Amino acid sequence: MEFIPALRFLRLNEIPKTFDDPVEEELSAINPKDFKKLYQSLLALTQEEAKTEQSVWVMLQENSISVKRLVAVLSFFVFAGKSRNASVAQRVNALQAASVYLLLLGLPGSIANKAFHGDLLDTCADIWTHCWPQESGKKRKKEPSKCSQKKGKRAKPRGKDVDEEEEMEEEDEEDAAEHFSGRDLVEIRSAVVLLVESLLNLLRLFSLKDFPQNAKNCTQVFIKLLYFEPIIGEINFTEQSISQMKSIPEMAFHGLQLLYSPKHGDQEKSLLQIFHRLLYVILMMNHRSHSSSSKPTLLMVNQSVLAARSQAIHFVCHMVNELKESALPCVRILLQHICFQMVEKNEFRSHGAQAVAMLAALTSSSGYALFVKWLSNFSQHSKMAGRLFSVDVVMALLEQPERSPEGCDPDLVDYLPHKYLIQEVLFKRRMDVSSTVQGHAFTCLAQCLELRSMNATRAVQGLFTTIVSQSELHAQQTEGSLTSHQTHTYRTLPFRTVELSNTDSSDCEGKVNFEHLLRRMKQPNTNVRKSALQALVGLLKHNVVPSTWENLSVLAARCRDPAVSVKKKALQCVGELLSVKPGCSDMQKAWLEGVCSAVMDSESTVQEKALEALDEVILSQIKPFSEKGFLDMNQRLAWDLLHRLSHDCHKFSRYMSKAFDIWDKQNRYTQSFFKALISHTESPNAEGAWLLLSKVVTSTSKLPYETILDAWDKMMPNWNEVNTKTLCNVLCVIGDIASHLNPDTQDLIIRDLMSQLKTFSLSLDVISAAVEALVQYGRSEDVKLTQVKHLHTLGVASVNCPAKISKRTILLVESVLTTNSDTLADVQGDLPASLPLSQFRANSFSTKIRSHGVLALGKLCLQHDELVPKYLPVFARELEEGTEVSVRNNVVVIMCDLCMRYTNSVDYYIPNISARLQDKSATIRENTVIMLTNLLQYVRVLSAHVLLKKNPEMFSQHFIECIFYFNSYKQHKSYNKFPQSDIEKNSSTLKGAQNREKRFHIYRFLLEHCTDAQRFSILNKINQTVLGSELLSETFGVLSLKEIKLQAMKSSGATAGEEPEEENMAKAVLEAAQKKVVSQIHKKVFIEHTVPLIISLKHCLEQKRSSVLKDLMAYLKVAMQDYKNEVKEFFAGDEQLASELEFALNEAEEQRMMEMIENCSIQIVPKDTPTPQSAEAGSPARPRPVLSLRFATPQPPPPNRLSQLTLTNRYQRSLSSQVL
Repeated sequence: MEFIPALRFLRLNEIPKTFDDPVEEELSAINPKDFKKLYQSLLALTQEEAKTEQSVWVMLQENSISVKRLVAVLSFFVFAGKSRNASVAQRVNALQAASVYLLLLGLPGSIANKAFHGDLLDTCADIWTHCWPQESGKKRKKEPSKCSQKKGKRAKPRGKDVDEEEEMEEEDEEDAAEHFSGRDLVEIRSAVVLLVESLLNLLRLFSLKDFPQNAKNCTQVFIKLLYFEPIIGEINFTEQSISQMKSIPEMAFHGLQLLYSPKHGDQEKSLLQIFHRLLYVILMMNHRSHSSSSKPTLLMVNQSVLAARSQAIHFVCHMVNELKESALPCVRILLQHICFQMVEKNEFRSHGAQAVAMLAALTSSSGYALFVKWLSNFSQHSKMAGRLFSVDVVMALLEQPERSPEGCDPDLVDYLPHKYLIQEVLFKRRMDVSSTVQGHAFTCLAQCLELRSMNATRAVQGLFTTIVSQSELHAQQTEGSLTSHQTHTYRTLPFRTVELSNTDSSDCEGKVNFEHLLRRMKQPNTNVRKSALQALVGLLKHNVVPSTWENLSVLAARCRDPAVSVKKKALQCVGELLSVKPGCSDMQKAWLEGVCSAVMDSESTVQEKALEALDEVILSQIKPFSEKGFLDMNQRLAWDLLHRLSHDCHKFSRYMSKAFDIWDKQNRYTQSFFKALISHTESPNAEGAWLLLSKVVTSTSKLPYETILDAWDKMMPNWNEVNTKTLCNVLCVIGDIASHLNPDTQDLIIRDLMSQLKTFSLSLDVISAAVEALVQYGRSEDVKLTQVKHLHTLGVASVNCPAKISKRTILLVESVLTTNSDTLADVQGDLPASLPLSQFRANSFSTKIRSHGVLALGKLCLQHDELVPKYLPVFARELEEGTEVSVRNNVVVIMCDLCMRYTNSVDYYIPNISARLQDKSATIRENTVIMLTNLLQYVRVLSAHVLLKKNPEMFSQHFIECIFYFNSYKQHKSYNKFPQSDIEKNSSTLKGAQNREKRFHIYRFLLEHCTDAQRFSILNKINQTVLGSELLSETFGVLSLKEIKLQAMKSSGATAGEEPEEENMAKAVLEAAQKKVVSQIHKKVFIEHTVPLIISLKHCLEQKRSSVLKDLMAYLKVAMQDYKNEVKEFFAGDEQLASELEFALNEAEEQRMMEMIENCSIQIVPKDTPTPQSAEAGSPARPRPVLSLRFATPQPPPPNRLSQLTLTNRYQRSLSSQVL
């Protein structure tokens, strides 16, 4: 009978009915060891009670100990430990008192003896949260600054929840909490272990079936205990004694197992309640259980939180394995709520997707198919975070093996393959309204090709079937071209029915999908462009789409993207693709275009990445040449790239000079590198070697000049056999090393160059390079000009030594263009001072010589300003009347070059140059665009935005003029009265039906840059000026444009998929009021001015049976979209027109609604179909917190007839143009 003596330290018989301060102080001074002794004696007594018939309640009654007073004293200790300022002894006493109370409740007869109190049970079970010092992850409050103290405390913003105030109070108490030593923490933990053991014993002995709230609170207590301490190793969820459990979280999981036993109530409800609490452990969220309306907060992700999440998932798996089919409905609800309540953060989404995949693996094939079907609907949720998470879930499910259709409902078999997840869920997110979801979908599409599952790869290939077929066809054509000389054997077609499969739809769909992917690379959003790049690289890498230049050039173009991150991603993509396909010629060209252009990038990080790629792929692969050696794949690739830089990619080689300048500053070159490079000048790789030398020579002075001269001497005998590009690079190297050679060597090189130049057998590029080399050797005066064939040489020489050009030379060049060569030969003595030069005249010279004569004459003008006034008008006239394409093309180049040097003189002729943009020759148009683009920094060409800023009414003032001008309408007394020549009229006219789209493109551009007031003025001018003219069809088309509608009358609702914010409510109200006022004014003007004119025009057109009548009715249908119910009021003067218009509007509305249903696949749901939102039809539409939802299967609201009609009407209004 040690229990009764152990109770004496409480002195229950001496305590009065009402506690006073002396009694409380006396009780507070009790030693925790006495409580420990009391607990052990009561525990031993409960174990003996099972063997004997002796009852604790009888013992208490025999010793005159009141159960009520005992419970009151225990509750005093429990509540004393809840204080933040409680000492270690008070905390331990509180935990042990709670343990004693829980043991008492486990005894038979606790309810009959009035020892059970539900609130006290909850307090005792949760007392550890107050006694154990919590390491709060919340931010502490900052001390108010001095300035804020002076100005006074700010008013608390409205809308604060009571929970936030409680959190601030708790933070204040945490600041005052004292620190505990290691020994104190060990003592408190031991008491917590004792409490948890008592709670587990209570659940084994005492049924909470009649106390569901207490069972719910116990579930919450065990969930909190999961974070009590880190979980080490795996937890064994099988039945075992409490003494064998190693940690408190393990005991908490055991308590959850006890709670879902049938002893404590309905097993399905208990399991649903446990899963509801485990949901936030899996989501790594903290849910304040005392407030059902509060939002969950995200936990700081650390090892403890991740371990608890992992063990929670394993615990769910254990329960499913134990309960089998009865637990699967709860698992399905848990899966749906994980998806439904997931946040947007990447780390949480990745862990959540893994959890969904693990739990989905527990379901049967039918259950898995049902979840995939639900996921497909969930991927179209209104919240962006849900749609984003659905993509992550798809990727997690794709990592699992495909489900077998055996045992699955036949109606759900289509949801089992990976093909459905990729094509029907993942790929459809490419059209999402959110750019974030679009980018993530493209990124995951690229990752699908890296999966081990061949079914996933085939599913992606199925999305681009036409591209694959084209790739195979291209390969077959290539193979056929290589074997065309062989004899073909044709297969005999069996004489039977020929079955043809229609693949046009899939081919068309694949082409559309690929075109959509290419369009996404031009999306304004940076992340979408990066993700689309990654998707395209995956398709190219795995040969889903062919590696043609058309596709690869898109990657190269993205290396010049405005966004730095996209440029870096593009450089990474082209490098990755080059490593996979090093032998592809188009791939090599795309890599050179992308990387070489990035060397000149203004962003240093992009430049460094490009230099790193060039160094790794080209520079580091230069090894000494050996005839017996073998080039590995990387070395072969490097020389292939240099070969391309010497030929078809020569324009990119100029970027290499910048790279070599930077490398020289970094001391990247070594003597061994130069020796290795020069060793290739006599090898098959000579072209690339000389190209590199021509770029290196200007950047460094460490070259071995003797070795270069030896290579020069060996090349001289075979000068004519050397490739032109290589020869130019050699001459560039020889010219750049001139200052490092002695005079004797320089004379030898000059003699060699002059001997070659005097033969005049060199190509034009080599002549230019040779002359430039001679200039570097200081011997430009030795350049002698002889024949007309050498006009190019003359032009190059005149640029370098203008003083040596005589007047006779200029007249000779002029004579090539103006007079007959025979007449010029008959002239004896000095030539006349000037020749008739009204324009270039035809003569016996070929077009090629005349075109080079223009270039030579232009170069003379560049160095002799007195020639510009004489020849400039001739050049301008040749642009208009010349018939030779090459001559006019060179005139454009020369005039633009002259404009850079003599801007004031040539500025007057800029319209003549610009007129070549409409030249018949595509070459002239292309070169004109290039030259004018280069002139932007020299000529005062202002953009439309700058002009519009200086003159805001520029577009609106000339809008009516444009209608008459573009239609070449001259009958109006005020408009289109410009003095123009016939050539200018023919080149600028947009008259006719074939140019209608061009005219309206300009109209839209002008209207987009007009304000509402300007649009209103344009409408009035059209009514007063144009409607009475012969341009009625054009006018009605302009009035039907959506761009002419006043912006104030357009609805500015929230974007689809986004919930309106309360802070924008005031702005929305103001816009609604503004729209109402403008609409009333607009309506009044329309009735008073436009309607009478429209009625009279209609009667007139009907009498003449004009085809313009259909344009008038089309305009009326557009204009009356917002006044459908007021047609009779508007057209009261013509009841027949009102009836016709009402009929046309109704017919158009029905037709568009049917098209909407067919195109958008909107399925009409019967009116009597119940919806989850029917109960909330009268509630205002406002965002709700996540946890306000009931823990049940969330179902998306099915569309009803009324919502579909509203959607259709809104869609029609957005498509049609509202005028007036």
